[in-house]
This record gives sequence, structure tokens and C-alpha cells, in this order.
Amino acid sequence: MTSQVSRFDQITNPRVLILSFRNILGKDLFRCPHYEFEDIIHTIDFAELFAPKLESSNRRYRLVTELSLHAPVILNPGITKLLSKRRYDIFFTICGFPQDLLVVNAIGDLRGICKTSVCLLDEFWLTQLAKYRHFFRILTKFDVVMLYYSKTVKPLSEQIDSRCVFLPPGIDAILFSPYPNPPERVVDVYSIGRRSEVTHQRLLRMAQESDLFYLHDSIGGHLAINSKEHRALFASIAKRSRYFIVNPGKIDLPDVRGNQIEVSNRYFEGAASGTIMIGERPTNEVFEKLFDWPEAVIQLPYDSGRIDRIIKDLDGDPTRQDSIRRANVIHILKHHDWVYRWEKVLNAVGLEPMQGLLQRKERLWKLAEVVSQDGQISSVAG
Repeated sequence: MTSQVSRFDQITNPRVLILSFRNILGKDLFRCPHYEFEDIIHTIDFAELFAPKLESSNRRYRLVTELSLHAPVILNPGITKLLSKRRYDIFFTICGFPQDLLVVNAIGDLRGICKTSVCLLDEFWLTQLAKYRHFFRILTKFDVVMLYYSKTVKPLSEQIDSRCVFLPPGIDAILFSPYPNPPERVVDVYSIGRRSEVTHQRLLRMAQESDLFYLHDSIGGHLAINSKEHRALFASIAKRSRYFIVNPGKIDLPDVRGNQIEVSNRYFEGAASGTIMIGERPTNEVFEKLFDWPEAVIQLPYDSGRIDRIIKDLDGDPTRQDSIRRANVIHILKHHDWVYRWEKVLNAVGLEPMQGLLQRKERLWKLAEVVSQDGQISSVAG
């Protein structure tokens, strides 16, 4: 059993058992925030990390995963069962896709060692309910199933007759925050991941015709050499960027998402780093609740070439820019750090927060106060 020992374990035994996929599917870029969340749980609670090792390219793993999509038989992809004499208050795992549940099922009887269990599902679209129906009986083993996609919650709950809850993505707000020492924003526009080709080409022309520094993906790839290093570099660039391109999840793949619009990680990453986010505002009621402050996102319809005019207008109003950046950082620090997501998980299963959680929240609010006071000083100086 591969595990890490929390600094709190010097005082007491771990009450949280986390199953992590970092040693199986660890290089997938979209999973890096999952490990970021796990690491923060590890620092704010009494947690033990179970990260079994298995090559995702392993022939058995690939075969079992493929078969599971077509047959009701659930097989072990090659995971060693979890053997533990300890008893935990909660089992927690983050599955990137429903087929990750094969690993959860393979490690053994969780109810024998954990009082409660929570599964957080990242990517699960309504169009995929039938495709992943064979995994529903694994989901029913959990006391609570949490989903990043709000529109999937009710339909899935009806399918598995279990408690399903919406849990929005989060962010390491301290890592991504440009405060307390804001660096110079030397990157004009930062764009990573999915993008509109129309908007991209307009930005390329702007870069050619002026001194605009447009930083974007120039090679294809979905793997990270090291997840922590990737997130640190991403955060470092984002908080040195003036504008950040955002769009809803799978915006360019309507055949996958159907008509479903969901809030992607990009909105949290952009706001946390104090960029001005430009892109499509998700037509999803949870977005309006999560990002409920003025100009959290400057609306630019997907596949629009108007980004040059939007940037020109914003560049002409430094006071407006400063107000947007500061508001973004403050709201993320106060509401969207991973600590608030873990607090919601604990509330869902009736567990009290540990001291580490309270300490992190205090640190976040103190940093938010620094951002607010700096704005007041800047306003007076201006």
C-alpha cells in the first residue's frame, strides 16, 4: 500500500482514506486539479493517501476498460486489493470518468473499513448515461456521489437511486493568487486548452500587427511530466497574464455534451490568478451563483472575432481593469479554494472540520483582506 502520512498523524490516526489515481493515470492534464485537491485535503485533515501503481497502457487495464463499456460484468483491471487494519470515518476518491470506478471496485470492501464513502465524478455528460450504465451498481455503494456537472445530478440520482450532489470545481487559491506580491503582467493574452479557431486567428493577427504577447498552445498533448510542476508553472504564467480566454466545458464538442453547458476549471483558474477573463459566459444557473460579481467574465461569444475591440476598450480603462482583477481574486479566496469544497464534503457526511481546515480558511480571508486594502491604497494614490 502506497501512502503518504499527514503531519497530523503525529497526533492521531487518519480519519480520511483517499484513493488517488496519480500512479495510474497521473499524467493526464485534466487530472492535475484532482491531485491538487487531494494534496490540500492531506494538509488540512487527518488523511492517508492510497495510490496504487498500474500502467494505464497495461494490456489487461485497456482490455478490461473497453469490455466494461459493453458488458455488465465488472472485472479487475489489475489492481491489488486494499488491505488495512485501520478504520476510517470517510473514504474519498475523485474519478475523472465513470470507467475509473473499475479501480474503486477492485480494491475491495470499503464498507468494511470506512464508515462513510464519497465519490466525486468529474466528466459525466447526460449523453453518456446509457454508455456508462454498467457502472451504476458501483456508484450505489457510495453514501454520496458528487458531480462537477450540475445538469447530470438529478438524472443520475434517478438512475442509481442514491444521493447525488453538485460540487463545483475548485482551485488552490493561494498557489494561483498574485498576492501578496503581484508580479508584472507581461503576457497580454493567455489561452490554453480548447479554443475557438476564429478567436485564435484574430489574436494571431493582433500579435503580428502589434507588440501583443499572445501565449497559446502550439503543440498537441494531454500529458504532464509532473502534475505539481505543471500546476505551479500554469499558476505562475496566469498571474503574469492580463487577459485569459475561457469557455464552458467541451464547448467545441456538441456531439459529446449535447445541449449541456457546464462550468469548466478555466473560470476558477483565471479568476484566482487575477486575470481578466474573456469568453463565453455559461448559460447555466449555477454559474451565476458561483460567479455573482460584476464583470467576472467579459462576454465574448464562442467563435467570435471581436476580441480585438474588447481588449482595446479594456486597455483604455485601467481603473476598470484593476477593479475586475481585484474582485476576481477576492471572490476566489473567499469562496472557491479547495478548502470550501472539502468543507462541503464533510457536511454531506456529517463530519466536523479539523483545525487545519479552519486555519487555511483564516489564511485565505487574511489574504483577501490584503487584496482589498491594496485596492483602497491604489484608489487613494490614483
